[in-house]
Amino acid sequence: MAPVVALLLGAMPAVAEEAPPGASSCFGCHSPTREGATIPSLRGRDPAEVAAAMRAFRDGTRPATVMDRLARGFTEAESLAISAWVVR
Repeated sequence: MAPVVALLLGAMPAVAEEAPPGASSCFGCHSPTREGATIPSLRGRDPAEVAAAMRAFRDGTRPATVMDRLARGFTEAESLAISAWVVR
């Protein structure tokens, strides 16, 4: 396992029953039930993968139409909490 991924996994917060601020809005585009849609579901993904994508959108290294702007609204800690919650 890559050191960065191991570090991220160790930093993942416990998954809260209630959505962390901002998390429930993810399902407006990333529906948990629309497999095969243009915008993919996040359900069942690796939380570290989702957090890394959020980080890449936030720092501008991953191209986006909307996610770059949305991701900049969250801190790293918030992104980790959101990532852990949306994949469940």
